[in-house]
Amino acid sequence: MAKKTRQILRRIRNVRHVRQITHAMYTIAATQVIQRKRALLSARPFGERAREALRGLWAFARAQGVPHPLFEPGKGGKVGVLVLSSDRGLCGRYNIEVNQATRRFAAEHPGAEFVAVGEKAARFLHRRRLPVVREFVRAYERPNLDFARVLLDELLARFPAEWREVHVIYVRFLSELVQRVRVERLLPIEVEPGPPGELIVEPELPRVLDRAARLYLLGEIYRVLAEAKASEHAMRRQAMKAATDNADELLERLTLLYNKARQQGITREILDIMGGAEALREEG
Repeated sequence: MAKKTRQILRRIRNVRHVRQITHAMYTIAATQVIQRKRALLSARPFGERAREALRGLWAFARAQGVPHPLFEPGKGGKVGVLVLSSDRGLCGRYNIEVNQATRRFAAEHPGAEFVAVGEKAARFLHRRRLPVVREFVRAYERPNLDFARVLLDELLARFPAEWREVHVIYVRFLSELVQRVRVERLLPIEVEPGPPGELIVEPELPRVLDRAARLYLLGEIYRVLAEAKASEHAMRRQAMKAATDNADELLERLTLLYNKARQQGITREILDIMGGAEALREEG
């Protein structure tokens, strides 16, 4: 019985240690969600306004007969895919859903080439033997425009010469409790048709259109980075909250089990003492 109680005590200590870790990770993730959500909410309005401005400018350019390669399918025969995952685990279903979406996309688009952002995506793509043209590991713990510009340059180095389309796979942040994996097309740029209007463009229209299109893409890439990172921390917070709650329940059961075992041991000792006393009385 003493051996059993020692084993239970050892399990209680181990569970308490794990609970301390999961609770600390929950607290850190909760703080990160607030910060990443604030950055995301400031990034979304820029994308909306940039799309509106680009729609009017592209309509005007089409009316003037001015083409642009970023609005047309590329000359290459392949499809490029930007995959955003996490560098660390313990974030619930986050990487599982990204990997499942990546696998489905690869099955629907044979020969697609991938740009992996995050260690989990890079490992998954290599394990599946899917072509990875570039990978970025531990590069966007805090999404910023500098890293978004690096990704944009990487994509534009292959579009439109090598790739006919570019897609992005990421997890969209809908709320602190709801996140959804998304597959969206980045290139060629698709904007809703609108009236051309009357614009005065300086300097020349092709240069302004090119600059506006690149600025819009930069904002979109930064937005999906912010969406992905906010979703990652939100899912990690949910996972660590569930792990902490499970640890609390397990501690309660183990404590009850320990108290029962200890009570049984005490009862057995009392019975032994009473039995010994009764034997001595009978001998006397």
